[in-house]
Amino acid sequence: RTLALRVAQNRLANAQLASPWPAPGFRAGDALQAGARFLWRETVAGTPNPGFRKIDIVVADPGQPDYVLARLSGYLGQPPQR
Repeated sequence: RTLALRVAQNRLANAQLASPWPAPGFRAGDALQAGARFLWRETVAGTPNPGFRKIDIVVADPGQPDYVLARLSGYLGQPPQR
């Protein structure tokens, strides 16, 4: 569970640093953490404030993809326009 949470935290950090910021929608993939493979799924959605988006991330074991080992939610702020 600790490694799965680290995967979720890394996905959130990547989304917060992404330019352009992630579009609303669903994404899935896999990640390797300390030699262990995990599956991740993330959903980015709009919020009432157009300058923010919500991201929900779940991480599972590839052998049991429906059993969530870690769940993390966060908010993304729109990067400043240059």
